[in-house]
Amino acid sequence: MLGFSHSFYSNFLFWITRKRWLIFTFVISLLLFYIPSPTTLTPEGHRTLIIVVIALILIIGEVIPLPAVAILILILEVIFGIDTPNGVAASFMSDAVFFIMGSLMLAVAIVSQGLDKRLALGIIRMTGNKTWRIVFGFVAISAILSSFIGEHTVAAMMLPVALTLIRNTSKDQKTVHRLAMLLLFSIAYGCAMGSIGTPSGGGRNVIMIGYISEFELGNISYLKWMKYAYPMLILEIPLAVIILWSTFRPEQTILDSAVRKLKVDVTKTGKMTGNQILAIAIFIAVFFGWVFLSPVLGLGIIALIGVFLYLSFGLIEWKDINRNTNWGVIILFGAAISLGIQMKETGAAEWVANLAITGLGSVVQNVDVLHWFISVFLTGVLTNFLSNAATVAVLGPIILDLGGNPIILGISASIASAFSYLTIVASPTCMIIHSSGLVKSSDYLKAGWKLFVMSLLVLFIISRFYWVLLS
Repeated sequence: MLGFSHSFYSNFLFWITRKRWLIFTFVISLLLFYIPSPTTLTPEGHRTLIIVVIALILIIGEVIPLPAVAILILILEVIFGIDTPNGVAASFMSDAVFFIMGSLMLAVAIVSQGLDKRLALGIIRMTGNKTWRIVFGFVAISAILSSFIGEHTVAAMMLPVALTLIRNTSKDQKTVHRLAMLLLFSIAYGCAMGSIGTPSGGGRNVIMIGYISEFELGNISYLKWMKYAYPMLILEIPLAVIILWSTFRPEQTILDSAVRKLKVDVTKTGKMTGNQILAIAIFIAVFFGWVFLSPVLGLGIIALIGVFLYLSFGLIEWKDINRNTNWGVIILFGAAISLGIQMKETGAAEWVANLAITGLGSVVQNVDVLHWFISVFLTGVLTNFLSNAATVAVLGPIILDLGGNPIILGISASIASAFSYLTIVASPTCMIIHSSGLVKSSDYLKAGWKLFVMSLLVLFIISRFYWVLLS
């Protein structure tokens, strides 16, 4: 009995040590709950902001899995009396959530057909063996593909290509360290930049579109988003290549033997099969559906039509989709959208927006520039510590309550959430390349801060001189 008691207390103390941030979160939330609401904020808005604080601490501290944070958000919305169970369920499930779910399933189907290997051969045939051309190809192809099928999927497809080139060059990590940084960051940053291009490039794009529609501030179709965002994406590609090459210029300026080995390996996979051609055709049809039919059918339903076709034609089994789809991401997006809607409905977003304007108004006098600065700079900084979807989910309603043109501010904020260049946890792509063991945490800042500043400047110029013509 004494041994059991000692073991229990040892395990209990170990749990407290490991979960001290979780305990700290609930202590802080309890204190905030009993603080009187500000006179300009409703009690429901006050409790909604408490949920935001809880979510932010848990996400930053990585105390519990992100899906658990999402589930907690939904639970607290009901327990805190912010909405009814049915109201929370209605705010959780939307076309945006269908879109995220369908997009993740489509990505699983594409990879299952081995199209990532075809991509490798296509890149090398286009770029040749000069290192700077390979870097350009990595950035451009990563950016363009991630604008349609999601950055984490593209990064996972591109990583083996880069690792093969690196290993074929030399087995000594010191010899290829700069080359490894150059190629791997070309993938990570190319994917991050590309994710702004279309709504399907990232869940936060859909979240922002959903907010703008839910708050009756306008409607943004797939094609309209591309008109705003794709010119910036095209401009950023060569600028990113210049920054990466000047920062990580390697000794190996030609990868002749490495490219030759890769061509041999990939060519062994044989000719393209009928199923692979059909898989490509279905995805192209889904893309055109997003462009031309989304105003009528919605982005989510079109994505699910694509999944239905992949399953119906036997291009993938349901057990493979079920096993490889990240269901936690779907839950997280749904909860993030629900929390954003509650911030809007309870007046919490408007209250925080007014607070930000009052605080920064003495620093920036021009109202339009002030709103732009708040929406872009704060989003860009915060996205390097939270997930970009969580950043847009939290700041989106606040930004849309700032005043001014909601389309410009909303798209600006969503684009700024892609400036995830500074930390390992900034985006899934940054974590994916770090898993290779070839880049260190200190390497991210070497080119990351330059890309951050460049992206801010390009976004400012695009939004001030080009987007006004579209509005």
